[in-house]
Amino acid sequence: MKRVVVTGLGAITPIGNTAQAFLEGLQNGVSGANLITHFDASQFRTHFACEIKDMDLEQVIDRRELRRIDTFSAYGLISADEAVTDAGLDPEKLDLDRVGVIWGSGIGGLTSLEAEIAEYVKGNGAPRYNPFLIPKMIVDIAAGLISIKYGFRGANFATVSACASSSHAIATAFDYVRLGRNDVVVTGGSEAAVSETGVGGFNAMKALSTRNDDFKTASRPFDRDRDGFVLGEGGGALILEELEHAKKRGAKIYAEVAGGGATADAYHITAPHPEGFGARNVMRIAMKEAGLTTADIDYINVHGTSTPLGDIAEVKAIQQVFGEDAYRLNISSTKSMTGHLLGAAGAIEAIAGIMAIVHGFVPPTINHFTDDPDLDSKLNFTFNEAQERKVRAILSNTFGFGGHNSSLIFKKFEA
Repeated sequence: MKRVVVTGLGAITPIGNTAQAFLEGLQNGVSGANLITHFDASQFRTHFACEIKDMDLEQVIDRRELRRIDTFSAYGLISADEAVTDAGLDPEKLDLDRVGVIWGSGIGGLTSLEAEIAEYVKGNGAPRYNPFLIPKMIVDIAAGLISIKYGFRGANFATVSACASSSHAIATAFDYVRLGRNDVVVTGGSEAAVSETGVGGFNAMKALSTRNDDFKTASRPFDRDRDGFVLGEGGGALILEELEHAKKRGAKIYAEVAGGGATADAYHITAPHPEGFGARNVMRIAMKEAGLTTADIDYINVHGTSTPLGDIAEVKAIQQVFGEDAYRLNISSTKSMTGHLLGAAGAIEAIAGIMAIVHGFVPPTINHFTDDPDLDSKLNFTFNEAQERKVRAILSNTFGFGGHNSSLIFKKFEA
């Protein structure tokens, strides 16, 4: 098997519109929650979300092109462009047949579909749909758009597994590179579901926090009073590259991809297995593939959505897998800051983990006020403030509706 390294990063998130700004948001424990501006949410049970801020898409994407793509694809293009630039990838110096794009999204072009249906209803049933509706809506289009922009002709497709989508994309990209199918893969994910349908649908499931009077602190993973997740949007991109290919072109290396795992809960369409069996198994698979033990992992970026059931099940799984080593770990949920980016969550959380390795710190779990008696208080959840720590290897968990589980492991690169 070939070694696979990360040579480029890109991010557009509710706490920073570049990878560097995202890093600073993580270090400072910034909350990305605000009252919703994309639509009038006053009639909904939840009035807030973690939206992208201070970003005029027309300033970074041609106006005519922007009319033909959904916002989730725009976030994908922006984050991928930053990662490609960061990695120093020059299409004129690459074998474009061996550069792929594997991208994840849980929902895809929801806002475009919602808008077209609304226009159809206003037109009294006149069938006047936008000819770009289908290409705007389909989940795979972000991968297609990224490949078209750069002429990358390698593997090109999307992964869809709800909130585990971009983690599965990264794991699949890892396989394509280490098996020698591609030299480089642009991977990650994007999501833009802060819409009437997105908020209304998750409200109907009672999945979202309704803490409208204190929305800045509404995402409270592992807190006794957590009441649901905060919807987020954005995108994250990673450049995965075969080590020798990266060395030949003098690329900087952030970290090495060590392993990944995928399992199913086989339990319920939305609830996690109460004992965390699927989460337990996926972490064990990822560590076995990486050739690492529980003593080698210093930090787990948990799924940690701030839901009553999910947080407890994941902690149970961690304790089953790590035993006494669980008390040596740092654990944190960056969703406390970014909200839950659904299909893009795995990508930006992988980036957060890589930044922990590079910069020697663990991002915090902010908004903690009251310990949950059902969680072991001796565990280090990195509450409220980032902590300095030498991080050798990180494990990143993402779990999706349908019982989909994914774990990724990145480690410090050593020649």
